[in-house]
Amino acid sequence: MSRFLFVVPPLVGHINPAIAVAEELGRRQHEVAWAGDADVLAALLPASADIWPCPAPDPPERPAELRGFAALKFLWEQVLVPLAESMTPAVTQAVAQFRPDALIVDQQAIAGALVAERSGLPWATSATTSSELVDPLAAMPKVQQWLAELLDGLRQRAGDPSATTDLRFSPQLVLAFTTRALVGDDAPVAGEVCFLGPMQRAVPGDVGISASSRPLVFVSLGTVNADTGRRFLNACVDALRARPQLRAVVVAPDGVLDDGPGNVLVRPHVSQLAVLAQASAVVCHGGHNTVCEALSFGLPLVVAPIRDDQPIVAEQVVRAGAGVRLRFDRADAGQIGAALDAVLGEPAYATGAKRVQESFRAAGGAQEAADRLEKLIA
Repeated sequence: MSRFLFVVPPLVGHINPAIAVAEELGRRQHEVAWAGDADVLAALLPASADIWPCPAPDPPERPAELRGFAALKFLWEQVLVPLAESMTPAVTQAVAQFRPDALIVDQQAIAGALVAERSGLPWATSATTSSELVDPLAAMPKVQQWLAELLDGLRQRAGDPSATTDLRFSPQLVLAFTTRALVGDDAPVAGEVCFLGPMQRAVPGDVGISASSRPLVFVSLGTVNADTGRRFLNACVDALRARPQLRAVVVAPDGVLDDGPGNVLVRPHVSQLAVLAQASAVVCHGGHNTVCEALSFGLPLVVAPIRDDQPIVAEQVVRAGAGVRLRFDRADAGQIGAALDAVLGEPAYATGAKRVQESFRAAGGAQEAADRLEKLIA
């Protein structure tokens, strides 16, 4: 029996894929512990889980208008670096007392990489989004240099000053919750990458959608972006109003949407997997989890990325032939409707989505991840 410590940020979408890997390790009689936000982890893990609390600073409010380098700069300087500095002492304590044989470190929980380097322990990266696997900064050498200097300064303060590898990628193992079919065969990938596909979960039961022969469209901008998506979501509703042959479930907080037509069901929260199990197409912001869950059902997408990794994920969807990309800040009802007509009416998009779906099914999943982690510490 070996011990594995998962180091995660306070983000549900980053923790859920790791849970499946931890459960598989547990089935193999390995001991698992977690370092991260205690409240977030307690809500997701069994009561018996071994949790090492890591304080996390309250993230500052990010201006909705930030895009491109400004958004990236804010993310690293105001969120990820302060999170790493805040978590490092607690992760150090967890390593000293739990004494893991290896760490599994989320890409946005850099503290785990710093402590693993300093402690000389083997560690694997948990890459819950495929965006950085393709080196998005390769065409921007000055931005690439800026980030490298930022991470080096963090390493000098809290890690092993003699180390030289990229803290976002373990040189030993990267667990990627995607496949080449989505990332692209010609994309450069850092580190020793194991493509696992998204972690599959059970689909909940009925969510109150009546049976119908009309195609169902699912519309969501994710929990983070819905409040800023009033214009886009209302444009989606207008497009659906003009297409009574379709039905839709739209996720939006109360008060964001104007009155919807009879073929549109608006909910502040839904069981996403349950809706996807009945859907024919998805309109979303390009969040990696939503995209992968849609493609795991073989659903074509209309993707309107906002910022962060979403433009890269959206481009991957287009290159895979699984969907259409729109401008989030410019797409109107006519363009959204035309995109829906395309993904629902042109078979090539469904074919592309099913090709990615098949790659997900063929991937090794949590069992492959556990196999590779056992080899890491062998």
